[in-house]
Amino acid sequence: KFFVFFESSSLFFFLFFFFFTFVFQHKLSMARNREGLVLVLDVGPAMHSVLPDVEKACSLLLQKKLIYNKYDEVGIVVFGTEETGNELSREIGGYENVMVLRNIRVVDEVVAEHVKQLPRGTVAGDFLDALIVGMDMLIKMYGNAQKGKKRMCLITNAACPTKDPFEGTKDDQVSTIAMKMAAEGIKMESIVMRSNLSGDAHEKVIEENDHLLNLFSSNAIAKTVNVESPLSLLGSLKTRRVAPVTLFRGDLEINPTMKIKVWVYKKVAEERLPTLKMYSDKAPPTDKFAKHEVKIDYDYKVTAESTEVIAPEERIKGFRYGRQVIPISPDQIETLKFKTDKGMKLLGFTEASNILRHYYMKDVNIVVPDPSKEKSVLAVSAIAREMKQINMVAIVRCVWRNGQGNAVVGVLTPNVSERDDTPDSFYFNVLPFAEDVREFPFPSFNKLPSSWKPDEQQQAVADNLVKMLDLAPSAKEEVLKPDLTPNPVLQRFYEYLELKSKSTDAALPPMDETFKRLMEQDPELSSNNKSIMDAFRGSFEVKENPKLKKASKRLLRDKPSGSDDEDNRMITYEPNENKIDMVGDANPIQDFEAMISRRDKNDWTEKAITQMKNLIVKLVENCTDEGDKALECVIALRKGCVLEQQEPKQFNEFLNHLFNLCQERKLSHLLKHFTSKKITLIPKSEAADRFVINHLRFD
Repeated sequence: KFFVFFESSSLFFFLFFFFFTFVFQHKLSMARNREGLVLVLDVGPAMHSVLPDVEKACSLLLQKKLIYNKYDEVGIVVFGTEETGNELSREIGGYENVMVLRNIRVVDEVVAEHVKQLPRGTVAGDFLDALIVGMDMLIKMYGNAQKGKKRMCLITNAACPTKDPFEGTKDDQVSTIAMKMAAEGIKMESIVMRSNLSGDAHEKVIEENDHLLNLFSSNAIAKTVNVESPLSLLGSLKTRRVAPVTLFRGDLEINPTMKIKVWVYKKVAEERLPTLKMYSDKAPPTDKFAKHEVKIDYDYKVTAESTEVIAPEERIKGFRYGRQVIPISPDQIETLKFKTDKGMKLLGFTEASNILRHYYMKDVNIVVPDPSKEKSVLAVSAIAREMKQINMVAIVRCVWRNGQGNAVVGVLTPNVSERDDTPDSFYFNVLPFAEDVREFPFPSFNKLPSSWKPDEQQQAVADNLVKMLDLAPSAKEEVLKPDLTPNPVLQRFYEYLELKSKSTDAALPPMDETFKRLMEQDPELSSNNKSIMDAFRGSFEVKENPKLKKASKRLLRDKPSGSDDEDNRMITYEPNENKIDMVGDANPIQDFEAMISRRDKNDWTEKAITQMKNLIVKLVENCTDEGDKALECVIALRKGCVLEQQEPKQFNEFLNHLFNLCQERKLSHLLKHFTSKKITLIPKSEAADRFVINHLRFD
């Protein structure tokens, strides 16, 4: 009995120790990955006009943390309030008009709501006092731990004066704060809103505050972003923390005897919607430990009616080759894989102009020298600077990991740093192989008639239109700058997810006005430049596009990817659909254009031209007025013949016939009307490859 008890006790202690170790490691892992963030927000009178935008930006930040980084911890400090409430003020005095709205703790739904109702301060706040309070909170909370994962985010207009220190200058004070931040591993972001500064803002105060914020960047891990619009504010506040992970650590081989140690990171990668998981509600409501997971199993059968399931060892992959299906076993597939050693190899250099922008295929990576290897830093810098000076790029072959099934060829573009503390590097883009390039045939603009090309006046109004819609005008913030422009699809998803967390019946809210500006042209810009828009519209013939019946798009099937037929797919029409097959009296021009645009048969163009000619003759013979309708039909017929590039002779002969008909019927007024509209034969310049008649004149 004693032996059995001893064995049971040992097993119990072993299980307890195992469970305790697992929980401890899990908690330690969460502690390593969490971020401690303090939001330092200016709520003084000068910020009241933009506080709704600040609330929106901070709310989106916290919503994202609830999705991606739910163990992060957040604190909120506001300054510019009449009240004072912070530990430093209670301990040593001073630090007035600075209030801690929330101490640092794990992010939750409460703080996401709390930040939407920031107080409106009544006094001008001192952002240096607020930063010291925020830094003190982080140091007391984490001590020397969490280095690199402690962050402060300051949002202010930096338009209010700061207090003079008791000793030294303001520069000395900022340098001391910055060095303390650097020693504690605290990062800082400063977002300066300068959209609606009042006339009371003093230029000297603004210059001094900008100088102080720049000092932080020089002495600590800090950066300052100036924004002018609510949209830029939303983009400047980095709402998701992505840990830098290397794609590759190894050698950039210049030749077999010279290798440079480099690291490769992602520079730009598409941010996708969070992964949606299937959820099962079949578990009993009383089961608190139910995981509500959905598992999917697949059964393979010869036919749907068969009850016999084919075992995995009885299945094999097959690939189409003509009408055959060629079976290839997993071992053969493994043998066929391209196998090479991990590494980057320089293939050579070429002029930057030889690598066109549309060759870039995937996300952009950045190649940096190994920071622990001084010679690697010097080698990368020397090569990058020389490449930039002579405008060259490098072509390299890359295999990021051992066992990778393919190798990529890419281009290295030099990135020469402007900062002394940042090494030079390269941007890497994947280049296509011949099979990856798509060639789409389009008719050359050189073959278009001269009458279809813009004249000087049309070109001038087009130039004015482009200048009017310039997104980066001088002396103003660039609009839709990529690193300051949030994705409206993602932001709308997060907003709706928050609403659904409160109520499962929540309705989809209307699109936020700030995000609408991402998808629509600025109405204020259009209204202020209405004359330019009107001039552009008046310089070109604008008419309603005929509404054609919808054609069903049926792509060619049973064609392997990359085949010659893949790029020649076309729209096909269902024969039983009601198509325009006659030029009618009511809308002859729309009917004519619809018929010549049909491609389900080859004779629609010929039929349309014949029917239009018959209609024009009928209109001329029965003409009792100026003949405007007949004239419009002749113009449409001429354009159609030039567009099709196959019937210029037919049009010229018809125009001769029409001229003779008008003379026979003594319709001189109609001839004069035609002459006033400058209706001419189709010359060789418009149909160089066709025989044309060019001796007709309307006199």
